[in-house]
Amino acid sequence: MKSTEQALAELGWRAFFSEQVSVEEALQCHPVRVMAVHRGKIDVAGAGSQYSIAPYIHDALPTDDHPTVGDWLLIDKVSLQPTRVLRRLNLFKRRAPADARKEQMIAANVDTLFIVASCNQDFSVARLERYLVLAHEVGVNPVVVLTKTDLADAPDAFVAAARAIEPGLRVEIVDGRDPASVSCLATWCGKGETVALLGSSGVGKSTLVNTLRGSEDIATQPIRATDGTGRHTTTGREMHRLEGGGWLLDTPGMRELQLADAATGIAEVFDDILLVAQDCRFSDCAHGSEPGCAIRAAISEGTLASERVDRWRRLAAEDGVDAGLPAKRRR
Repeated sequence: MKSTEQALAELGWRAFFSEQVSVEEALQCHPVRVMAVHRGKIDVAGAGSQYSIAPYIHDALPTDDHPTVGDWLLIDKVSLQPTRVLRRLNLFKRRAPADARKEQMIAANVDTLFIVASCNQDFSVARLERYLVLAHEVGVNPVVVLTKTDLADAPDAFVAAARAIEPGLRVEIVDGRDPASVSCLATWCGKGETVALLGSSGVGKSTLVNTLRGSEDIATQPIRATDGTGRHTTTGREMHRLEGGGWLLDTPGMRELQLADAATGIAEVFDDILLVAQDCRFSDCAHGSEPGCAIRAAISEGTLASERVDRWRRLAAEDGVDAGLPAKRRR
């Protein structure tokens, strides 16, 4: 029979969380992890127990103090009501689609992010850069997973395009329907490990989840032949148990990920551009018509691609970052 510590460790419990629990809290409460978020309730799991509770601890709390999938909560042993959310290892969030002034939590306490893209006309370097910015911003290890290789005449070209985004980026190419092909992802799916999936609709996330779980529980939808895009299949955020003992967190497809407070992530993904910007003549260079602009010079010399610089400027503008500020800070 498993001990409480073993059962919690299989859910992802570690010293980072246990050190936050006082002796008094340990006597009165027990920890549970948020496994799924639904409208009006959340599913939680602890040592030998699984049940549903109300989603909010207190309506007056800030949004970040409300539980999201992957969170660890302390539950009162008598009332079975949540008392607080434990401090997170990391938190994925985005600007709310309905109101850009608000933020929407996506997932918490993730170890690895699988960024899923398909080898067809829906493949987008710009979209991959967005997801990589998000991963770097919260400090989660990213792995690009390329699917639908059967639709590509030259899948290696998609691999090369993904790896060119940043040095050392791990890129895996899989047939999402083939367990042997998907087995290359087992490294990140061990006992107690949590992996999140991000990718636009139709890239094969649900098929990948089914294969990693060894089941057909997740509904899938065919893509449109005209543009290679798909319809949303996943409608909620939920953690799925994997055969290797890890947990896979599936999320709704997000075609346009609006960044929020991602200056650090942008700087890491586009560090080659910021390194060049340090050589601009003026510390507040906007990289437009100013004399001595190192970025414009690098574009002319062919050492920087103008398309990549344009994508950097768009992401920086979206996040509210002055494209000239990183150069000033580094100086």
